[in-house]
Amino acid sequence: MVKLSGTPPSNQTALLTDAVSSSDWSRGNQEAKVIFVEYSDFQCPACSAYYPLLKKLNEDFGGKIKFIYRHFPLRQIHKNAELAAHAAEAAGRQGKFWQMHDMLFENQNNWSGKSGSDAEDTFASYARSLNLDVERFNKDLDLKDIKEKVENDYQSGVRSQVNATPTFFLNGAKFENPRSYEELRSRIEQEVGVN
Repeated sequence: MVKLSGTPPSNQTALLTDAVSSSDWSRGNQEAKVIFVEYSDFQCPACSAYYPLLKKLNEDFGGKIKFIYRHFPLRQIHKNAELAAHAAEAAGRQGKFWQMHDMLFENQNNWSGKSGSDAEDTFASYARSLNLDVERFNKDLDLKDIKEKVENDYQSGVRSQVNATPTFFLNGAKFENPRSYEELRSRIEQEVGVN
């Protein structure tokens, strides 16, 4: 888990302050009563470590849960996190958000240490491999709407007392990051059994 510096821990259970909406990236059962929200940073090593667990969770529970991804780039310590979020959004404009999401996490070590322009070139190569219109993708990286979407996600996280990545909410309540897939699965099974 990567924490924001200067953010005091809270002893109260944090609640998701911004309701899930059509502007959120989602997968799984769109009508599910169980909603899993992840605040994440594509450059965060802990987020990358959780990525395979969440992918498996989607495979195991995709029919019972609605999964939401929200951007929370830790700009202070991850110089390419915001650009990576913009890349995912730009891919999303061409219907490939989740494919770019997966590619960014699966290849994090290949781009996280690069300079801004080199990282941008790498993201363009990912767009090419996803058969996106690369010229449009490159233009979309700088769109005001995309920058605002990432910033709005970030601010919703701040309002919900997100102070580290990844941070998870299950049906609106923040919960401790699980130490294993079994622990995560058990928590989800409890919630699915209730709803």
